[in-house]
Amino acid sequence: MATRVAEAEALQLHLRERVQANVAGPDRVTTVAGFDVAYDTASDLIAGAVVILSAPTWEVIDSATAVGRAAFPYVPGLLSFRELPPLLDAWNEVLPKLASPPDLVLCDGHGIAHPRRFGLACHLGITLNLPTIGVAKTRFVGTHTSPGQRRGERTAILLDGEPVGAALRTRDGVREVYLSVGHRSNLDSACRWVLELCPKYRLPETTRAADHLSRAALAAHR
Repeated sequence: MATRVAEAEALQLHLRERVQANVAGPDRVTTVAGFDVAYDTASDLIAGAVVILSAPTWEVIDSATAVGRAAFPYVPGLLSFRELPPLLDAWNEVLPKLASPPDLVLCDGHGIAHPRRFGLACHLGITLNLPTIGVAKTRFVGTHTSPGQRRGERTAILLDGEPVGAALRTRDGVREVYLSVGHRSNLDSACRWVLELCPKYRLPETTRAADHLSRAALAAHR
């Protein structure tokens, strides 16, 4: 296992050189993809789900799931190696049905707010070559002060003195989310689109829909 971990960490360090984390994100979004996984706590089963949402109502217009055995051990900081295979299997199911690739991708995870600046959102973004944002419920690395209580207020997540993400308030008086760029975007654009995708709830509609779908797929597979 130690060899696999070392190889995975080396690959992250290599691939992070390709990440574009300070470029203009999409000005206009017609469709957005949401990615999430669900784990079976009693086995090594893992379900990946992809949902395609249409702007501006953020209704699900297509989706796919894939369930399989986890091919990589659970190692914090290396979850993309565990989660990417079922997510790509689901992606390959839904992509042929789309008239064009989505304008933006969101995943439940981190981008450059990661010990090696290469979380799941980066791995996914590099693989798909699409603008990608990681949005997580909890902070993984770095420090930040609490943002103001109004929707849209944010503070920087700092790692080694550099901003790598934001703690963003998506609803008045509701606990913040933690986002970072995965690929082909910048922090301002990422915050803008995450807020657009949170019209009613703390978490983006992409995360809510993909989370529900992945859990349902896993339950149906048991």
